Amino acid sequence: MTGENPVAGWSRLHGEDVSGSRLVVGWLRLVHSLARPLDRVHPDVLSAAGVVVAAGAVAVAGAGGRWALLALVLVVAAGLLDGLDGAVALRTGRVRPLGAVVDAVADRLADLSLVLVLLVLGAEAWWCAAIGASVLLHEYARAKAQAVGMASAGVITVAERPTRVIVVAIACAGTGLAPGGTPVTGWSWAAVSALVWAGCAVAGFGQLAAGIRRELADRPWTGPFASGRPDQPGDDPR
Repeated sequence: MTGENPVAGWSRLHGEDVSGSRLVVGWLRLVHSLARPLDRVHPDVLSAAGVVVAAGAVAVAGAGGRWALLALVLVVAAGLLDGLDGAVALRTGRVRPLGAVVDAVADRLADLSLVLVLLVLGAEAWWCAAIGASVLLHEYARAKAQAVGMASAGVITVAERPTRVIVVAIACAGTGLAPGGTPVTGWSWAAVSALVWAGCAVAGFGQLAAGIRRELADRPWTGPFASGRPDQPGDDPR
C-alpha cells in the first residue's frame, strides 16, 4: 500500500491541482476511506462492476413506478465505483497505463447507461442522443489534447462525471417520489434532468475548449511531423 495523500495522488495523475477545492477534496477523502476494505480487489474489477451496476440501473428504471428509487441507489453506486477503482489503484500502487484505458472505457459505457436511464424514464430520444454525443465529444477532445501534449485535464468543468451522476440520480428520485412531474411545470423529471444535463454540457465544453486553448495554443508540435513552431490558425498536424 502506498502512503501518498489521496488529493496529491489524484492531482499528480491528472495534472490538475485540486487541493483548493473543498468539494473535490472531500469527495476524494470519502472515496479513499470507502476503498480501504477493497484493497485486495483489482481496480479493473471495480471498473467493470461500475458498468454492470449502471446497466442494471437502466433495467430497473425501465420497470417503472417505485423501481426508479432502486435505480437511484444503483446510479449512486455506479458513481462511487467510478471513484473506488482509482482510489484502490492509488492506495495499492497499482496505477498503470492499461488500467487508465480500462477505466476510461468503463466510464464512457457507464455514462451512456446514465443517458439510457433518462431515456427509459421518459426523456425525449433526441435529447438523450444529444447529451450522449456531448459526453463523447467532451471526453474525446480532452483525450486528444492530452495525446498531443496537454499535461493536465485542461480544466475541471461543470459537466464532469459527478454532475452526470447527480442529474440522473435526481431524475430517479423525482420519478419515484413524485411521478406527477416537477413542481409548477409538471414536466417529467427525466425531461428536466436531460435539459439540465444539456445546459451543463454546453457550458462545460466551453470551459474545456478554453482550457485546451490555454494549454496548447503556444506549444510547438513535437510529433513525427514537427514543424518546430507553435500552433497557427489553419494548422492540421494529422
